[in-house]
Amino acid sequence: MKLVLRAWRAAAVLMGTVAMAAHANLPTVPSTPAPVPAPGVGMGGLFQAAFGMACVLGLILLCAWLARRFGLQRFGGGHVVKVISSTSVGQRERVVVVEVADQWLVLGVTPQNIHTLHTLPAQATPAAHPATPAMRAPEPLANATQAFSQLLRQSLGIKARAGS
Repeated sequence: MKLVLRAWRAAAVLMGTVAMAAHANLPTVPSTPAPVPAPGVGMGGLFQAAFGMACVLGLILLCAWLARRFGLQRFGGGHVVKVISSTSVGQRERVVVVEVADQWLVLGVTPQNIHTLHTLPAQATPAAHPATPAMRAPEPLANATQAFSQLLRQSLGIKARAGS
């Protein structure tokens, strides 16, 4: 029996020695990780963020200017209504010529409502700017514009000015 007991002890010592050797070869992990310092934001980072913000704002302003300069056109949509011309008659009153289905509608536009003043058959629009001397409106068209502005003023109840 002593021999068995000695064998058990010898086996236990041998197993303990092997376990210690195996444990010594394992990598050790510290119980509390070392704190990692937070990265600082330097002046370079601030300048980069400010430059990016300025680029985005500049792009927004450029798109707004382009939309105002060239107008927003719908792609692929039907062009049923087309504004031919527009002129101011008063502070908030306008006479607008609109083309709809080969007809020109002369409209009196105010902040409150829109009145149809006259209808005309569609005509060819000049390619050049109408303010050039060669493309001035013929006398009957100028008289018609004055008549329409007078009719619009009468429908709105505005007295005619001394010069018009």
